[in-house]
Amino acid sequence: MTPFLLKIVTPDGVQFEGKAEELIVRTTQGDLGILAGHINCVAPLGMGMATVVMDGQKRYGACIGGMVSVVGGAVKLVPTTFEWADQIDTARAAASEQRAQEILRNQSSSQTELRLAEARLKRALVRKSVAKYQ
Repeated sequence: MTPFLLKIVTPDGVQFEGKAEELIVRTTQGDLGILAGHINCVAPLGMGMATVVMDGQKRYGACIGGMVSVVGGAVKLVPTTFEWADQIDTARAAASEQRAQEILRNQSSSQTELRLAEARLKRALVRKSVAKYQ
């Protein structure tokens, strides 16, 4: 497969910069697959697994929020958070899931607390599911 330039940048810095052969990410409208020669586009990211194919090998990451753009054949993934599967702290994700579920079960939680807990739960579940691909 023909490679393209991929850069993954988060608020914490550059997570990856190099050649990739394929990128699959979850957007707010569904999964988006990108190969070399993809048309220019910009899409908002949802929460899900990112799959990056490099040198014929797949690498997985938890990709949450942000955007992806393709301009002139170069792809820039700018998520709010991104963690490669082998870097995910599963104990931390499980603890976050448990805290979120406690808030969701609490009858006295405010609407704001419930919305934040739902988002925390979704992030934790994404991280746990991606961590299985280490």
